[in-house]
Amino acid sequence: MSPSLAQNMSTTSSSSSSSNIWLVSYLKLQFFSRIRRFLQSKAARKRRTDSNHVDSINTSSTTSKTLINHQEVIQVAVEEQIENDSSVVLQKSVKRIHFGSWEEKEMAALEIQRIAKEDVKIKKLMAELGVIHVLVSMVATEVVGRRRVAVQALIELANGTYTNKALMVEAGILTKLPKNVDVVDESTRREFAELILLLSSLANKQFPLSSSEILPFLVGILESESSLETKELCIGTLYNLSAVLENARPLVSNGVVSTVLKLCSVKELSEKSLATLGNLVVTLMGKKAMEDSPLVPDSLIEILTWEEKPKCQESSAYILMILAHQSSAQRDKMAKSGIVHVILEVALLGSPLAQKRALKLLQWFKDERQAKMGPHSGPQTGRSAMGSPVNPREAQEGKKFMKNLVKQSLHKNMEMITRRANAADDSSKLKSLVISTSSKSLPY
Repeated sequence: MSPSLAQNMSTTSSSSSSSNIWLVSYLKLQFFSRIRRFLQSKAARKRRTDSNHVDSINTSSTTSKTLINHQEVIQVAVEEQIENDSSVVLQKSVKRIHFGSWEEKEMAALEIQRIAKEDVKIKKLMAELGVIHVLVSMVATEVVGRRRVAVQALIELANGTYTNKALMVEAGILTKLPKNVDVVDESTRREFAELILLLSSLANKQFPLSSSEILPFLVGILESESSLETKELCIGTLYNLSAVLENARPLVSNGVVSTVLKLCSVKELSEKSLATLGNLVVTLMGKKAMEDSPLVPDSLIEILTWEEKPKCQESSAYILMILAHQSSAQRDKMAKSGIVHVILEVALLGSPLAQKRALKLLQWFKDERQAKMGPHSGPQTGRSAMGSPVNPREAQEGKKFMKNLVKQSLHKNMEMITRRANAADDSSKLKSLVISTSSKSLPY
């Protein structure tokens, strides 16, 4: 190597090293300038407080006022000491999380979590001091303890602050979730689920579902042996995401519909699960996924029998209405699954909203049997002739025969409902209703 070439390389290396040193020095200078401005604002507020209390002491003339002012002075002194201690701790914590070792970063994350929990104003200051980006980078580490303290600190910083949530998403927190939930312990799963639930309130804005790992992570937890508390957090997140119609495609393609349908039968999780399905069933992809599921309609019909869960009955009836509308194939599946006697019971004993939806379904099934659909009766299908009577007398006899069959079926259903409701006082009322009711006078 020639001497000139070696000299050039040495010069380049030294210039690169000096530029790196200058960059670090510049960052440190910016950091400490922000801390100094923060402490100066604190000191200015304390001076104003001292002045106010001195004026109040000078104007006191009675013994009681003197005692009160004395107590206030003591309280202010205590608050100032606490504030000074918090400022020192904050300064050290922010310095350590930026420039300290990994162990120092972990200790700083714990202190930041504690300070942010005690003082809401500190949360906004953390964003200005660049703490959030460092904590997000700590989440991607493989060290369990380090990752957990970072997630815990982020939960506290995200709670109640829109700006901090947006900064976390911008820093890529959704791309740093664990790839395999089976290797993550239950506590860490729950903390990740809590953080994602807080961030999902941004779903009505820009929330990158397709480019993140949030949906596989949530579905993985829901299909694992995680606790009900953790699964409830995940379903809450899916509910927030499903409220945005544009999210229907990634939600359905990631198997959310089939997973949530399985959880509908778990009473502790059913209310939020049904609400999520209610958001998805109004979309073409969501409705198609539910129609193709082997759990539909049996699981939804079973939920209609939960008398102690009226909200679940209402949501289940709503989903069944959407699926049955303009779909004779779905109505046939529901009829074979025994939906008629179940919605009869809901129409008599359910909540007002559940009764209204059950009566609408009954109207559709009645019209399906009679093979004539009115313009506003729900499902709009073509009329089909069931046969050609030889003469009007045979047609009239056929009508009477069908009325008798309907009346017998209603009588049996009412007796079963009476037994299940165990309402002895209302039994005579129900029997009289059956005797005096025809297929034309039903309150559909």
